[in-house]
Amino acid sequence: MLKLWRFLRPDRWFVLWVLLLTFGQTMSTLYLPTLMANIVDNGVITGHIAYIVRVGAVMLAVTVAGGVAAVFASLYSSYAMAGFGQRIRSRLFHHVGAFTLREFDQVGPSSLIVRTTNDVMQVQQLVGMILRMMVMAPLTAIGGIVLAIYTDAGLTWIVVVSLPLMAAVIAVVMGRGLSLFRAIQTKVDRLNRVLRESLTGVRVIRAFNRAGSEVERFRSANRDLTDTSVAVFQLMAIAMPAVMLVMNLSVVAVMWFGGLQINAGTLQIGQLMAFIQYMMQIMFAVMMVSMMMFMIPRGQASALRINEVLDMDTDITDPPNGARAPRDAERGAVTFERVTFSYPGAEEPALSDISFTARAGETTAIIGGTGAGKSTLVNLIPRFYDATGGRVLVGGRDVRAWTQEALRAEMGYVPSRAVLFSGSVADNIRYGDLAADDHAVRRAAATAQATEFIDQLPDGFDTVINQGGANLSGGQRQRLAIARALARRAPIYLLDDCFSALDYHTDAQLRQALHREVHDATVIIVAQRVSTVRDADQIIVLDDGRLAGSGRHADLMQSSAVYREIVASQLSPEESA
Repeated sequence: MLKLWRFLRPDRWFVLWVLLLTFGQTMSTLYLPTLMANIVDNGVITGHIAYIVRVGAVMLAVTVAGGVAAVFASLYSSYAMAGFGQRIRSRLFHHVGAFTLREFDQVGPSSLIVRTTNDVMQVQQLVGMILRMMVMAPLTAIGGIVLAIYTDAGLTWIVVVSLPLMAAVIAVVMGRGLSLFRAIQTKVDRLNRVLRESLTGVRVIRAFNRAGSEVERFRSANRDLTDTSVAVFQLMAIAMPAVMLVMNLSVVAVMWFGGLQINAGTLQIGQLMAFIQYMMQIMFAVMMVSMMMFMIPRGQASALRINEVLDMDTDITDPPNGARAPRDAERGAVTFERVTFSYPGAEEPALSDISFTARAGETTAIIGGTGAGKSTLVNLIPRFYDATGGRVLVGGRDVRAWTQEALRAEMGYVPSRAVLFSGSVADNIRYGDLAADDHAVRRAAATAQATEFIDQLPDGFDTVINQGGANLSGGQRQRLAIARALARRAPIYLLDDCFSALDYHTDAQLRQALHREVHDATVIIVAQRVSTVRDADQIIVLDDGRLAGSGRHADLMQSSAVYREIVASQLSPEESA
């Protein structure tokens, strides 16, 4: 939790005002019982009306001042809380934005969402409570004890007995509550993950008639979270009556023994009333601390989860003097020099000793069986992962010598799963280049063979796309993703199996248009279809992470048994010739 306090520093003036105003509010609260005792003993009992009016006016002024201080303390506390939460969320967002795919795989998107929303909210609420109570609770308790002793030292033994009893109740609850609050956050992660998978996989669930099992899976996660939450609330339900019982028994004891002192003439009625008020203030201060004790475990658990993300260092960082401009003579060239890559914890490398060069003005295709390492190889070029051995060079430089921004500015990337954002069709295409005008947007769409279906949409290029492109087919999403990459006019295009949802005719037309449009760029295509790659200038054949051949279609038909097997599985002997 202490690590997160730095996010409160920009609002230090708000924090200072909260502390000062809370101090003033607390002092006014402590002063009121003394004034009340004076009115009762020196005004009401004696019948001194002028004294009652004078002291009553002072009480009214103190009450108004305390109320104003409380209002402004709450206002400034809200400003500080909101700014604190905003900065943590922004820091998390920017930090997560620099994560490699390894860190995303390690934490998980569902958990990151919960940590950025729910966990930040818990810490934010805890900070607000601490700001108000870190002054009020101790000052009220200490001031109440001092004034209670000043009012009547003979009754303070009741306070000495009741406070340890309340502390014992709080300690027992806290000992059990800390582990439960930590468990709640983990179970919220699980519930969020199950819900997210059920919503994103709704088509698969319905296709396999697994709705019942998904309902049961959600019910299990929900019941688990509910049971833990109930256990926490039961602790709170036990703690509050126990604390109130101690408070009320203490009041009864004060009235009993105070009444005896009044009967003996050693204590006045006003002093007894003031002592009861001071004791109640002491007890309420302890209750405020107990409320903080309930909030601290949950806030601490959330703070640990936030710090876990903030403390994660990405493996991929920019060098101090990273390259920002390509070498014109080698711009667009992509070279793999004996590249090896292993995923964290994997027993075998995903890629082993891969060497080839993709040149500007040529199309390099990558083909292989499922799990051969095709997408992994492409992910090394924009540094989504870093090679564990060998070098990947872009423009004649090792990719680790580039800044990530400059490196990725050289590329138009289309992932295997087409990702679209909520907004218009034009906005999604322009996402590749925010400065692209309408002509550039239409040109990119035409090259991607998307113009025909876009013109049939209700508002053409202004048609709003639902989140994730839910109102488009798979082939339409793929073509828009390709158009987005083409709008960038980059020297390198990485097309990771983005033709899979296209029919053969559209596939052929798109490749022809792509060749005309980016004839001077380096095009790297990952594909499963032989028809997609057979006309490439260079075909890289991967088999179980190893290079099984490279060259043109005709050459590979003679030299690579793996390639011949792939071709034979898709084409007839006449078509493969």
